[in-house]
Amino acid sequence: MLVHPIIDKVQSLRFFGMRTAFEEQMQTADIDQLNFEERMGLLVDREMIERENRRFKTRLRKAKLRQHASVEDVDFRHKRGLEKSLFMQLADCQWIKEALNVLIIGPTGVGKTYLACALAHKACQQGHSTLYFRLPRLLQELGIAKADGRYDKILKTLSKTRLLIVDDWGLKPLVKDQSHDLLEILEDRHGLRSTLVTSQLPVDHWHEIIGNPTLADAILDRLIHNAYRINLKGESMRKKKTNLTQSK
Repeated sequence: MLVHPIIDKVQSLRFFGMRTAFEEQMQTADIDQLNFEERMGLLVDREMIERENRRFKTRLRKAKLRQHASVEDVDFRHKRGLEKSLFMQLADCQWIKEALNVLIIGPTGVGKTYLACALAHKACQQGHSTLYFRLPRLLQELGIAKADGRYDKILKTLSKTRLLIVDDWGLKPLVKDQSHDLLEILEDRHGLRSTLVTSQLPVDHWHEIIGNPTLADAILDRLIHNAYRINLKGESMRKKKTNLTQSK
């Protein structure tokens, strides 16, 4: 049988990885040393890898992460209180499988968002759907959604997402409707999905920025009692980089 018709058929079936592997096999001089099962195994393995890579890229695109970050590039040398053993434990994503939360707390510039995005990147690699929001933008989006009829749809999407990143928590006090929105999100996710929150504000002050004591109790009960905490400190890494640049 001619090679080209086979390639065309594989292409029409959208087996792109298999097509690439088949073309490579045809250009390999000693490929005949492998039996049929071995060659077929290589084709199938390549197709599976290609498909998973495409799914990973799709998850990463939909996540809309604020920073391009990876666990492998995290700087543990900077003195900011980042415990490597805990962070690498979180990088295996078992906490997502167990529907636990993560809180990353610390002053501005110590890398909270980068760490959150690095864990989100790893989650996408391991097959978990992920979404990133800054809290002000999320609350704004929900407010608009109430007016145009998309509110329930957005809540449903958030409830199904395996990992929700909420960045910049507590920049300003919440109004009552916003507190209700947060409770709706966290109630749907509690015990079923994982939420990662970053904040400059210590956890002890979260109650007051939520405002309504009853809503605050309910929100924090669903967020902090089943959460790992990363407490960062130290000088801004952005300031340090600026000083290094100016000294050159």
